[in-house]
Amino acid sequence: MIKLLALLSIFSVSVFAAGDASFEATKRDLNIPAIIMFFIFIVGTLGITYWAAKKTKSASDFYTAGGGISGFQNGMAIAGDYMSAAAFLGVSGLIYLKGYDGVIYAVSFLVGWPIILFFMAEKLRNLGKFTFADIAAYRLGQKEIRTLAAFGSLSVVILYLIAQMVGAGKLIQVLFGMEYEFAVILVGVMMIIYVTFGGMLATTWVQIIKACLLLTGVSFMAIMVLYHFDFNFESLAVSAVENHSDGESILAPGGFISDPISAISLGMALMLGTAGLPHVLMRFFTVGNAKEARKSVVYATGFVGYFWIIITIVGFGAIAFLNSADGAQYFVDGKLFGGNNMASIHLSHMLGGNAFLGFISAVAFATILAVVSGLTLAGASAISHDIYANVINPQASDEKIVKISRITVIAVGILGVILGIAFEQQNIAYMVGLAFGIAASANFPILFLSIYWRKLTTRGAFIGGFIGLITAVVLVVVGPIVWVQILGNEEAIFPYKHPALFSVTTAFIAIWFFSITDNSQRAKDEQEKFRAQNIRANTGFGANTAVEH
Repeated sequence: MIKLLALLSIFSVSVFAAGDASFEATKRDLNIPAIIMFFIFIVGTLGITYWAAKKTKSASDFYTAGGGISGFQNGMAIAGDYMSAAAFLGVSGLIYLKGYDGVIYAVSFLVGWPIILFFMAEKLRNLGKFTFADIAAYRLGQKEIRTLAAFGSLSVVILYLIAQMVGAGKLIQVLFGMEYEFAVILVGVMMIIYVTFGGMLATTWVQIIKACLLLTGVSFMAIMVLYHFDFNFESLAVSAVENHSDGESILAPGGFISDPISAISLGMALMLGTAGLPHVLMRFFTVGNAKEARKSVVYATGFVGYFWIIITIVGFGAIAFLNSADGAQYFVDGKLFGGNNMASIHLSHMLGGNAFLGFISAVAFATILAVVSGLTLAGASAISHDIYANVINPQASDEKIVKISRITVIAVGILGVILGIAFEQQNIAYMVGLAFGIAASANFPILFLSIYWRKLTTRGAFIGGFIGLITAVVLVVVGPIVWVQILGNEEAIFPYKHPALFSVTTAFIAIWFFSITDNSQRAKDEQEKFRAQNIRANTGFGANTAVEH
């Protein structure tokens, strides 16, 4: 079956590439070296999926690769998960567009990792099994907490997925000249194949390989950019200022974030949201013990921190090179071909020709495919493990749970395609910022307080968590992007693009209030259970039952 699907997916790429090349033929010829490398990657990753499918037998295999991933491997895979289309294409595009404010995204994305390292990693591994809801529901009501966690996870997954689908669609549109809609459908088909058959094992190895290739590619780009300026970043910045239409203002804040509330809200979303991303948190259950979980974060932080330094150089390099006289070939009707998200892709062509463009394009596609696979797996686990296996049918067999997961993967894939087409014009880094905001508002408060606050009760977590989730979603919908740009209204009801400052604060206050006012016997019993939970979280006693081997 998987061989047949692999052949169908490769055939579909061939048909799209051949049949719709004329769509942008007047703007950009087909890049044969790029397409060849693209196909090499497709075939290689399908081979990994086929290998992983033969090893994926149980629910533990499907969700956590059986807990057999080492700390270094997991750290590389976490970095691969985190270095998404928003990171590579979106943030470099933001820096290309506005300079300094794009760098704020890069810094904010990084500062969430110390929170995970010092407060979360070991405790997650000691307390959990498949998803972060296992920790939140450890001493609280299974039905209420897992339902809340599933809604929070799915909200984050869907927003994050939109960003990746938009990036993938634009990338393949530039590479093949096919229509955007067909490109998004192609990505959806590939994602469904990878996750449905390969599970976490295939996803992990695609992420590891992609992380190595991406770090290599962007390092080469940064070295080539700095080489042209004698490895002097000041000279690069001067050239960028001279070539950008906004001049020196690209070195000052205010391009995207024009007021203190927006700056604090964005920083809070990206910092706390990192510790609430379901597809990142899932990765801590793929290692064998808490020590390996801690090592995972140390390695991931190093890889991601290096990556953000390099992306800053690439972003300013895109300003300096693409806005020069030689960069005119990448513009159509005064606009960058493929949009600002494609700035780093065009820069790779200027620096290394067709061959390097092919490599970077294939790596960018690998980046997107690896992340959407992790996201889809997280969404599937929220439905199958948290809702079906622990709320609807606690007696369900492994086979039934995995079957539900695979059905969910297909549903999430279809939804991702539809929304990816609807949000075509949005910057993917901004879309991910919204996903982080919801993760910070709905997932992080419940997870953090369940680990550290003895007085947390099911009532407080459930009501407060939903208030945080609903507040974040509603403020996103009535904010400037969705209410004005997507829905076409004249003025936003909520004036700020990022709601985290308000929604996170609301969530913590609501959880606190509804917990301390809960005087039921159930609440007292849950508080009594905190001591045993705390011992296991810190010592790991009993954690050997967390993952089925």
